[in-house]
Amino acid sequence: MGDGRFLTTRWSVVLRAGKTDPQGQIQEQAREALERLAESYWFPLYAYVRRRGYDEEAARDLTQGFFVRLIERHDVSSASPERGRFRSFLLTALKNFLVNEEERERALKRGGGRSPVSFDAGEADRKMLEAVDGETPERTFERTWAQSVLERALERLRRDYDARQKKELFDALKDELGGGEGTPYAELAARLGFSEGAIKVAVHRMRSRYRGHLRQEVADTVAQAGDVEDELRRLFEALGA
Repeated sequence: MGDGRFLTTRWSVVLRAGKTDPQGQIQEQAREALERLAESYWFPLYAYVRRRGYDEEAARDLTQGFFVRLIERHDVSSASPERGRFRSFLLTALKNFLVNEEERERALKRGGGRSPVSFDAGEADRKMLEAVDGETPERTFERTWAQSVLERALERLRRDYDARQKKELFDALKDELGGGEGTPYAELAARLGFSEGAIKVAVHRMRSRYRGHLRQEVADTVAQAGDVEDELRRLFEALGA
């Protein structure tokens, strides 16, 4: 990925707009990029707030209130491109938001009742059950961030195969992405009407495309191309891989 192409990633767009807009207003392109990034990060942030001890309703309202302030007040302008990992910026900003939040009972009124990010708190709490006993809020954030990145990369991959009218192939092979013991290739070949050799090639290509989508998901959240490898390393560490 060359530098010219890298500058078009979402977080880079947001950071450049934040540093150059003389009116202090977030540019439309940057706003859209920020909203897309925020949508991707609601669950790790919600999980963090829940692990801090807030109940479901309070955590939902606080998370929504945080996103209202982030987007409407352009707080992202304080981010440093030299430390431009969106994950790190968000967690620091959320911690500050919680420390400074004094009127939690009025959380539903924040932002005039707007909900800039839509999410299913019930589903989030179901996932929260996967948390390790005694896990710190920071560890929960890191783990759920990593899981969310993998899920978004898989969704990109699914759309990729759907666009090429290969939904059946994707559904049959997606469980092979982990590299562990999956369905025997001979069984997959019989099911799809392929040769076993063709299945091996198809699995190899799917894994390669998945890695590409995973890298792109990570690249969208850092300011410099050199940060991608470090973020990938942190991602797999967070998963315990």
